[in-house]
Amino acid sequence: MTYQEAYRKLEEYGQLHVLKYYDELDETQKQQLLQQVDETDFSILKNLQHRDAAFQTSEIAPMPAMELDEINRRRDEFTGIGLDAIRQGKVAAVLLAGGMGTRLGSDDPKCMYDIGLTHPVYIMQRLVENLMDVVRQAGVYVPFFIMTSDKNHDKTVSFMEKMNYFGYDPSMIWFFKQEMAPAADYEGKVYMEEKGRISTSPNGNGGWFLSMKRCGLIDKVHELGIEWLNTFAVDNVLQRIADPVFVGATIASGCASGAKTVRKAARDERVGVMCLADGKPSIIEYYEMTPELMDAKNEKGDPAYNFGVIMNYLFREKDLERIVDEVLPVHIVEKKIPCLDENGNPVSPEEPNGYKFEQLVLDMVRELDTCLPVEVDRAREFAPIKNKTGIDSVESARELCRQNGIEL
Repeated sequence: MTYQEAYRKLEEYGQLHVLKYYDELDETQKQQLLQQVDETDFSILKNLQHRDAAFQTSEIAPMPAMELDEINRRRDEFTGIGLDAIRQGKVAAVLLAGGMGTRLGSDDPKCMYDIGLTHPVYIMQRLVENLMDVVRQAGVYVPFFIMTSDKNHDKTVSFMEKMNYFGYDPSMIWFFKQEMAPAADYEGKVYMEEKGRISTSPNGNGGWFLSMKRCGLIDKVHELGIEWLNTFAVDNVLQRIADPVFVGATIASGCASGAKTVRKAARDERVGVMCLADGKPSIIEYYEMTPELMDAKNEKGDPAYNFGVIMNYLFREKDLERIVDEVLPVHIVEKKIPCLDENGNPVSPEEPNGYKFEQLVLDMVRELDTCLPVEVDRAREFAPIKNKTGIDSVESARELCRQNGIEL
């Protein structure tokens, strides 16, 4: 992109201040800024005009999950269906690994964090080992797509190369970067992170399919004949990936998507909960759960909203293509955004000073109209690492790994 082209684009969106320090930059910095202007979707800022129009639903109702009793009764049936789809190459895994290990005290990508006690055991290693269980069971490798971010892409790729992909077939692994969205002040002016760089943030966990499409990997999906994408977050070191039972149950149900769920450990556990919103499958976030919803009971006397999602979903790919070009809701989140002040000095704000823009997986579930919540045994499949100590921490994940016979 030339300077003149960048000027016209920024003028169209009222962002000419991005070029304020252009003349102070060296040639490399100038080209990097022009490239960033070219790649940045400033149209997302128009959502600020509708910031006060909350995503409202007229009715929230319970949504039953397929519980463990039924799954165990039909395990052989579901396993057979799932393995058949995997062996035919119809199932791929998509790891959302764009984050850093900051909350764990690490400057490296989160997937590189070592949870080992007597020898190194990395988060990515655990995920690959879990996927290898299915590879051995099915006798074929599962196509494996790994989403990174601007901040961790090079380190993640180098780490996987150094570790020889933890034994996975590298010809069946593809990396792609998550799309970035600009961060803006309360008036909709994008912040500058540096004099030659716009402040940006990842476009949310619902932006993964669009990111795959824009980098050309959906063509690879078509080429390989993939029909189902198992999308999962990086932090759960016990989760089963491309799980034949989960795949088989979802396919047998005829639903366009499936969601792994666990029974909540407490009424106020910080997990999103499956529900029906205006009659459509949806997820209500833990901070949206009212006391009335927490205390509601179903006909069996059990909590009505009792199945929390664990960020492990199965999506029918052709249905995602149908909705990817429709506008998924953009969630505007107030954040503390490091930036330059009016004099070009770096500032690390102590209070929120603007907005970031995100799309969420929960909206993908809703747009697809049908979803099968599938209960899994949380003691065997749910060991998230969000904190260094306490609940959902390195400590609790280590203990769950120990209980499952995993040597650390």
